[in-house]
Amino acid sequence: MLKIVNIVNKLIENKETISTMESCTGGFLASTITNISGSSEIFKFGAVTYSNEFKIKMGVNEQVINKYSVYSMETAHEMSENICAFTNSTYGVGITGKINKEDVMNKRGNDNEVFVSIYNSKIKKHRDLHIICPPYTREKVKKYIVNKLLKELEKELK
Repeated sequence: MLKIVNIVNKLIENKETISTMESCTGGFLASTITNISGSSEIFKFGAVTYSNEFKIKMGVNEQVINKYSVYSMETAHEMSENICAFTNSTYGVGITGKINKEDVMNKRGNDNEVFVSIYNSKIKKHRDLHIICPPYTREKVKKYIVNKLLKELEKELK
C-alpha cells in the first residue's frame, strides 16, 4: 500500500491529476487511489466501461476495437487518451483484458491477458504494460494487475 501513498503524494506535490477508464479491473484502481487520504486533490474521474458500447461512448474509436479487438494495447491507448481528454487530467489510465472467462461478445483475444496504458498528457506519450495473469480468483487477479500498474506509475512519476 506504500506505493499508492507515494503516488498520491507525488501527484499532489506536482499539482497533477489522474483519471481512469477500467474494464476488467472493474474500478479497482480507482478504488485503490481513493482509499488514500488527500486523493480528492488528484483524482478527477473513474469510468468502468465493461461493454464496447460504453468504451465507444467514452470516446474509444470503434474502428480501433474492430481492427485490433477490444483486448489490445491499441484499445488501452484509446481508453487512456480519451479519459485524459474527457477530464483534462495530467495522466489517464486505460485497462482492458480478459480475466478467467471467455467473452461471448468479443471472441478475439487471449484469456488472462491484460493491456494497460498510462498516458502522460504533458508529453503525449504512453507507458504500456502487457500482463499475463496467473490463474487466481478474479479478486486476486485485479490486485495483481493494479500492483503491477502502480509500479509502472511510480516509474512514470520519477
